[in-house]
Amino acid sequence: MTRPLILGVSGASGLILASRAIKFLLEADYSIELVASKSTYMVWQAEQNIRMPAEPTLQEKFWRQQAGGITTGKLRCHPWQDVGANIASGSFRTLGMLIIPCSMSTVAKLASGFSSDLLERAADVQLKEGRKLVLVPRETPFSLIHLRNLTALAEAGARIVPAIPAWYHNPQTIEDLVDFVVARALDQLDIDCVPISRWQGH
Repeated sequence: MTRPLILGVSGASGLILASRAIKFLLEADYSIELVASKSTYMVWQAEQNIRMPAEPTLQEKFWRQQAGGITTGKLRCHPWQDVGANIASGSFRTLGMLIIPCSMSTVAKLASGFSSDLLERAADVQLKEGRKLVLVPRETPFSLIHLRNLTALAEAGARIVPAIPAWYHNPQTIEDLVDFVVARALDQLDIDCVPISRWQGH
């Protein structure tokens, strides 16, 4: 049985990145343990005028709907304040963790070892257990503080995949640009489930 992947969604702009990641992972029949930070609720409201439910079962339906009505795969949602959840323990085996998008506030807390909610605790566990942690920061420009925090996390073993798309695959839609970023982030976890055109050379 394949171990689950922890997917963290923090309160950064660009929640389409999370929705597309969920879509492709569930279509490929992966098991996802999802935790969205408290700020994520506010971002959905501000950017899409959508209210994300807090109750786990309703939130699962919400994410599946945002991902295009996907019915395959396994998705379990955790309340952001439930620091006693399975993903808060190093004894719970996983494929690693992807935080997409990742806010600079989350980056700062992880870099300082400060865990104030389940998302941050789960990420801290991946680092202490030597497991894969992939961050997709969605900010520009980076301040020196941002860069130092990201450097500290890279030195601790995290992989940093900024939400910077490519153009060599001739993108035609916003989804094409988003999917490239999602694919490159999942590459860091040895997961290849996003149908993108990869560079084949000249």
